[in-house]
Amino acid sequence: MRKRKLQDYSYTLILLGLLILLIAMMAVSSPYFLSWKNCRNILNQSAIYLVLSMGMTFVIAAGQIDLSAGAVIGFSGMCMGLSYQAGFPAIAAIIIGLFSAAFIGLINGLIISYGKINSFIVTLATMTILRGVILILTNSKSIFGFGPVFSFIGSGNIGPVNLPIIISLVIAVISAVILHQTRFGNYCLFIGSNEIALNRSGVNVKKYKVMIFTLCSFCAGVAGLIVTARLNSAEPLAGQGYEMDAIAATILGGTSMRGGKGSIIGTVIACFLLNILKNGLTLLAISSHYQEILTGVILLVSVLISEYKEREKSEV
Repeated sequence: MRKRKLQDYSYTLILLGLLILLIAMMAVSSPYFLSWKNCRNILNQSAIYLVLSMGMTFVIAAGQIDLSAGAVIGFSGMCMGLSYQAGFPAIAAIIIGLFSAAFIGLINGLIISYGKINSFIVTLATMTILRGVILILTNSKSIFGFGPVFSFIGSGNIGPVNLPIIISLVIAVISAVILHQTRFGNYCLFIGSNEIALNRSGVNVKKYKVMIFTLCSFCAGVAGLIVTARLNSAEPLAGQGYEMDAIAATILGGTSMRGGKGSIIGTVIACFLLNILKNGLTLLAISSHYQEILTGVILLVSVLISEYKEREKSEV
């Protein structure tokens, strides 16, 4: 156990070293990279993926997957927009959006747990359904004009730092405490490592699975709030493809695809690493198409590393 912990710490340190090296390389490549304006832009963009990746870390640590997270971002934003247009106060619209996001996760969790259907299939179907629902209810048009409360959430400052950055860091700290210091977090990891044994010990595994997917969708709802508030509009295609970036950050951060192991701090570092890389490539005028290819390559390499480490452990 002690050897495993040392390996986990060493991987996190390697990831941190790569982050520092990448920052140094980008600073040399572009004189604008280390400007406060660009740094704040990186932090703002990272905030969305950071919140989404926190929920994804719990899901993947439990040996599951959630492909609907990106669609939930768009769905929660749409619910906030329609509620606000219907005359609800901004706070009430936000609550409705977050509740609707959590409800999607609840439905996913119930179908996966009690229907005993693979999470890949269920969340893929949910993603497709939600995208269709969004396009129908919005008539494929954006919803504009959310008022000062949303504007403050999206771009308001507390000191020199924008509010989305603070929200994402607070959620990251809370997630770290939940995963590593609570019974829920321990059960989440046990579900990923040996679900049958945990069930035989008297733990209601189905209930915890439902809670895990609900938490993931709630995080997606918070990410949806940040996206909607930043744009001051609910876009029908908001969040499209974001789930892949969240999965890439989670796996790159050290969470095992097979479950049983999760690292919040690793996910945080990986989020910043991926977003700094994208930002740096943009400053260097490299096409976004190549950035997508690079994200896919990073995801593939991360999975290969994860699988190699798992095989190493099984051979010992």
